[in-house]
Amino acid sequence: MNKVLKNFEKNKNLRKVLSKFSTGVTVVTTSNKNGDPVGITVNSFSSVSLDPPLILWCLGKTQPSYIDFFNSNGFVVNILSKNQIDVCERFSKPCINKFKNFDHEKTKEGFPLIQNSLATIECKQWNVYPGGDHDIFVGRIIRHTFSKKHPLLFWNGNLV
Repeated sequence: MNKVLKNFEKNKNLRKVLSKFSTGVTVVTTSNKNGDPVGITVNSFSSVSLDPPLILWCLGKTQPSYIDFFNSNGFVVNILSKNQIDVCERFSKPCINKFKNFDHEKTKEGFPLIQNSLATIECKQWNVYPGGDHDIFVGRIIRHTFSKKHPLLFWNGNLV
């Protein structure tokens, strides 16, 4: 078996193993240099610290929106509720304007805020760290909200 095929099989098996850990589903949003809204579905999200209040999420370096997030001074993590599968799917697709015909609010800083989310976490960009084929974005929490809705989860390669 050649090296490329071995790596593919190894990564395929690793993805299966990693899919056994259930995660919440978020849409991380920001604004690009023109002030246009940008967003992407993300499940690599975690709390980091309570003092100072920090969170992290990861973004692939080849994603079309990577440069918008990298150059931004902040972002919003919109934690999706169980009834927002359509929002998850919209922001996971590679299209140019994911906000076309999509109602949203804006934070004081002008970042998109997705309505009816389970929770929202508004952040100033703290730092960006290398993480292989992804970068790790760390944000300092400046505002947050939550509701009593049920979470949308990703487990075993499926939304549940």
